[in-house]
Amino acid sequence: MFRKFVMSAAIAAAATLAVQPAAIAGKANDELIWSTNREAAVADPYYNNTRELVIIGNTVWDGLLFRDLKTGEFVPLLAKSYKWVDNLTIDFELRDDVVFHDGSKFGPEDVVYTVKHTSNKDNGVLTFKNVSWMKDAEKTGPNSVRIYLHEPFPAALAYFAQAVFIMPEGHYDGAPDGADGKKAFAAVKPVGTGPYKITNVVAGEKIEMVRNDDYFKGGPKGTAEIGKLTFRTIKEMNTQIAELLTGGVDWIWDVPKDQAEKLAERGGTTVTNAKTMRVSYIAFDVDGDSGDKKFMDKKVRMAVAHAINRKSIVENLVGSASVVINAACHPDQFGCAEDVKNWEYDPAKAKALLKEAGFPDGFETEIYAYRQREFTEAVIGDLANVGIKANLKFMQYRALRDLVWKGVTPMNHMTWGSNSIPDVSAITSHFFSGGRDDPAKDPKVIEALKVADGSVDPAVRKAKYKEALDIITEELYWLPMFTYAKYYAYGEDVDFTPTPDEIPRFYTAKWK
Repeated sequence: MFRKFVMSAAIAAAATLAVQPAAIAGKANDELIWSTNREAAVADPYYNNTRELVIIGNTVWDGLLFRDLKTGEFVPLLAKSYKWVDNLTIDFELRDDVVFHDGSKFGPEDVVYTVKHTSNKDNGVLTFKNVSWMKDAEKTGPNSVRIYLHEPFPAALAYFAQAVFIMPEGHYDGAPDGADGKKAFAAVKPVGTGPYKITNVVAGEKIEMVRNDDYFKGGPKGTAEIGKLTFRTIKEMNTQIAELLTGGVDWIWDVPKDQAEKLAERGGTTVTNAKTMRVSYIAFDVDGDSGDKKFMDKKVRMAVAHAINRKSIVENLVGSASVVINAACHPDQFGCAEDVKNWEYDPAKAKALLKEAGFPDGFETEIYAYRQREFTEAVIGDLANVGIKANLKFMQYRALRDLVWKGVTPMNHMTWGSNSIPDVSAITSHFFSGGRDDPAKDPKVIEALKVADGSVDPAVRKAKYKEALDIITEELYWLPMFTYAKYYAYGEDVDFTPTPDEIPRFYTAKWK
């Protein structure tokens, strides 16, 4: 009944918008407007780690390599070729026909600068695990560069393709001072080499991009066709749907399952459900830093795990392309061991465990979340059925991330897309190697991941990742939930193909 109301509200909102002046997207204006409910406070892929900036990063910037989704191979992008010199050294021969959006010529100096800046921990790259494995870089010729690794890191090629975006030499040198006394690197005007260039940023509202007509020919990204892209933050799904129906936006995603189905029935838009590399998980304050000591008790964490009907959430809310997961990784990632303990749905066992833990009548706590409110509300409903009253604190990702880092949240319902990197190091190692995102800092897990990340032997890597994942799952530092499946909705005149890495490639989109 509620969802019927929601959809009706969206249609009513569409009728209202139709009589109000608004910017019109679409083929006639050669402008594709896409929208999500999350803010893009800054336009820099190193200083904003939301999915939106991963998308914009791949649209506005290029890496040295590119992952071919059909073959899974890593092919040259800004590089012409590459070779492993040894386990700690990679040589790249670079293209000589690339220019940045500001007109400056791309060369090895830019690669050296990017490596040195991003791999320096003092410079505050948000997803530091993505770059921390790089030790140094040096120019070796007019169009060549050598990059050194701290230790063997077999996943390096994936990161060069999807997480290490090349900035022009000196890009961050003129950054202003921030309110905290540190350099505000995110405030620097964005300049890349990619198929689109940023022309306007209104923090928290929109980022405007135009096609880069000087983009080099013959690369794996191809040549963009649509003249202008605009990202808009529209926080309410009803409003997103209304704008889609009235031509205010061309493309949205994360549409709730029942609303997507009703949009499909209504016609006039293309609706698609597709798998992604994003996972959902619940993290617990296992060391009691938040002041809520209950989750230090494994029995309480076990009760939560048994209380939640993950299969029901997948089937009723997420979509057919989603699956329940038991390990703290995505099944499509190298090293993701799925044969770990399964905390099956068992409300009776959950109640018994709560009684054993000293909470026969349950307890009250807080659960923090930022994405797909309806998924978290389903979790809250399941917890209530066993006596746990979880008060929802729903907020923007950036604000919640900062609270998590401060250790003040007792239980978090979070997601992670691994920057779409198909390797366990991009998720398990990120969250459990002892950094600020690590809820447990378990020395056995840290050591196992260190060995796995640094080994060049696939068998050793798999065995050590399995060792770490077994501990994480058995101790319930996380409760892995499910893989995300996204419902996309976009105009019928948009030729767009979703990809499982959750990076919409708008530079390949066309008008029909």
